[in-house]
Amino acid sequence: MMSLVKQIDASGLSCRAGSDIVELEDVAHTTSLDVVLLDMSAVGIGAQAVIEQISQLSLPTMLVVDSGFLAQYDPAINPDDFILAPLNATELMARVGQIVFRRNGRNTDQVVRVGELTIDLQSYEVSMAGRRISLTYKEFQLLTLLASNPGRVYTREALLNQVWGYDYLGGTRTVDVHIRRLRSKVEDPDHLFVETIWNVGYRFRDVGGEG
Repeated sequence: MMSLVKQIDASGLSCRAGSDIVELEDVAHTTSLDVVLLDMSAVGIGAQAVIEQISQLSLPTMLVVDSGFLAQYDPAINPDDFILAPLNATELMARVGQIVFRRNGRNTDQVVRVGELTIDLQSYEVSMAGRRISLTYKEFQLLTLLASNPGRVYTREALLNQVWGYDYLGGTRTVDVHIRRLRSKVEDPDHLFVETIWNVGYRFRDVGGEG
């Protein structure tokens, strides 16, 4: 589950997995959390009480329910949403985004703008000069991570870990392939964003006042 939390964080949202209320309260007071991921198998019949305590921290909860226990699921638990395990990363991201949108509406902090490039972190939409660009989920994650940190150099290993997760078994060549596809979709001779740092990795151009 931790690799999924890292993917959510990489998308621009802040997520924590756990049920320790004291720990969550400490984190909530020091970090701007967007959602709590709660594994029902870890809290069992105490899920409702835990969710009520999390709600008192003004935090939404995504409850992870094992499909084998679905018949026993009690609607009175009343999380903001729930998802069946084993988890599908794409579905989880979409559901988390919907929770945050319902709570906060369209927050301008969830839109990244670099020149004429716009990345909406809640609707997962990307546009260039008003023209919508269709990206795969991994391409969107890569673009969001790089564009949110202009000028920062990421090694291929760092990108692989943050976007694909630490348990991904593929090699760094995957990063190169996705970067190449991403460039072909968002760049043209007048709009060059992703720079290759030879023998290291990639960075997003810091365009300063252009955004």
